[in-house]
Amino acid sequence: QVQLVESGGGLVQAGGSLRLSCTASGRTFSMKRMGWFRQAPGKEREFVAAISWSDGRTYYADSVKGRFTISSDNAKNVAYLQMNSLKPEDTAVYSCAVQGRAYSGRTYDIAGYYDYWGQGTQVTVSS
Repeated sequence: QVQLVESGGGLVQAGGSLRLSCTASGRTFSMKRMGWFRQAPGKEREFVAAISWSDGRTYYADSVKGRFTISSDNAKNVAYLQMNSLKPEDTAVYSCAVQGRAYSGRTYDIAGYYDYWGQGTQVTVSS
């Protein structure tokens, strides 16, 4: 099992920045990829960004590309999501998740391929 705890959410004005953190514990040696997803009220959960734990390769949703940056500190088992130029439409509960095994094909943006999930942290962007 891998336990995940998110932090760093809050209220920010449009154009502002926030940095989310996701700290992993437990069987962290099994982590292959960590991703961030978000869910706004009344909407489906959507992929935001992901990072491969072994080589640091990153992936982004088109809606956040150029504004958000995902990074990791493998020694501390922490992943970060730096969010700049925030927009009201970025308002959502942000959750981190871990893939505990390697998959072939494109799986980084599919929630069903993630094995462990955090509780989520609220991000609210006011206009």
